[in-house]
Amino acid sequence: MTRFDAATPEDRQKLFAEAITAHRERGSPFATFEASADASALAAETDAGGDGTTGADADDQTEAPPWVQFGDGVLNLDCTDAELDDLKSVLGEFPAFKIDDLTRPEEAEGVNVRVSALADPNRVGQCVERIFREVYDQPESFRAWVVAV
Repeated sequence: MTRFDAATPEDRQKLFAEAITAHRERGSPFATFEASADASALAAETDAGGDGTTGADADDQTEAPPWVQFGDGVLNLDCTDAELDDLKSVLGEFPAFKIDDLTRPEEAEGVNVRVSALADPNRVGQCVERIFREVYDQPESFRAWVVAV
């Protein structure tokens, strides 16, 4: 792999597919993808939210960026109950993908989801793109990073 980030839907799908291919070729345990919104898009969304948080207040409320991990034909991700409903909707359009396991840790809010993803890297890349956009509500201009291969 020669690039580790992308910011358009087509480039992100290719990035995800390339990382999955590299992961398989290297025999690594997993590939991890992480989203970071474009600064201007994030500022616009924060302003549109009208929550009044700025500066240090906004920094205190910053959450970890959404991530999706792929390994051994399985997607792994964390989500809220509302995001889980959105995930089920997205997976309805990917018949080769199926939720295998839901884990609700006592010490954390939300759920960890394991999805069997027995498909070629391009199809997995399409699904990962849809997860970031439709489950995690990332803007079209969000930047995706491959943070582990």
